Amino acid sequence: MKVGVFSTKSYDRTFLEAANVDDQHDLVFFEPRLTMETSVLATGLPAICAFVNDQLDAKTLSAIAQTGVRLIALRSAGFNHVDLAAARDLELTVLRVPAYSPFSVAEHAVALILSLNRKIHRAYNRVRENNFALEGLLGFDLHGRTVGIVGTGKIGALTAKILHGFGCRLTGYDVSQNPDCLGMGMEYLSLPELFATADIVSLHCPLLPETYHLIDAAAVNQMKEGVMLVNTSRGQLIDTKAVTQGLKSGKIGYLGLDVYEQETDLFFDDLSNQVIQDDIFQRLLTFPNVLITGHQAFFTEEALRNIATTTISNITDFAQGRPCLNQISLDRVKK
Repeated sequence: MKVGVFSTKSYDRTFLEAANVDDQHDLVFFEPRLTMETSVLATGLPAICAFVNDQLDAKTLSAIAQTGVRLIALRSAGFNHVDLAAARDLELTVLRVPAYSPFSVAEHAVALILSLNRKIHRAYNRVRENNFALEGLLGFDLHGRTVGIVGTGKIGALTAKILHGFGCRLTGYDVSQNPDCLGMGMEYLSLPELFATADIVSLHCPLLPETYHLIDAAAVNQMKEGVMLVNTSRGQLIDTKAVTQGLKSGKIGYLGLDVYEQETDLFFDDLSNQVIQDDIFQRLLTFPNVLITGHQAFFTEEALRNIATTTISNITDFAQGRPCLNQISLDRVKK
């Protein structure tokens, strides 16, 4: 198939081309992200490959459907940026990569925890300026601390496993209990109970209508004073304004983000020569106890290889008329 790959970076091209050696699809790489304005690039292409910041709303889907697109191959697990109802009505097939490397995200979540706790980011800048003073760099032992894992699927369970190795007490919240987590001694609690007892709260749940702004002002007020909050899942799980107020009051003592609710116009591009217009994001950067990475938790060799392999396999299944287990349908999501 001829496939238009949007939001292409050099690493996307490298891994997709390597995965495509045997399948021999005609991959056409576009640097711009897919929007209504760039949808014309899909003209004559039966398939497009999109990433998390591509715009797949009803208007854009209608536009690319009119150009001849029949397949949308997401190179991501998340699909909250896709209007599935519109895709169904337009008879567009949407495929995704349900799993790539849960280790990558789990390990990054723990890296944020360690960096925030021991203030590695601040210490690094100090030493570069020949400042070896320790004032302001005091951390705490992870051993014996209570960590609340919100969402105990594959990534949440692996995060719990790593922190269990540090000797942390594990609590969790999910719609169903993970036997592996129970085997590590995790205690499942209600969200208010988890917030009230956890020294560290790590988010590992999908973005659904019921999880939108899961961390709002009420949730922040339920948390322990000086709590550490880490999010490597979806930016919109957090009400950024509420969390900013929590930082100002001291209720939130540490904040680690790899995702941000308004990241679409920020992440994955070099904006170092521009003035960022997002005042809320800029405010976050002024706090010394905030550490933000640009949606890089997934960014390991193993994850990119798995994403590329599954994406190409999905396209091949569609091209050859085979059923694809990775198809997303509105009916399946509602179930």
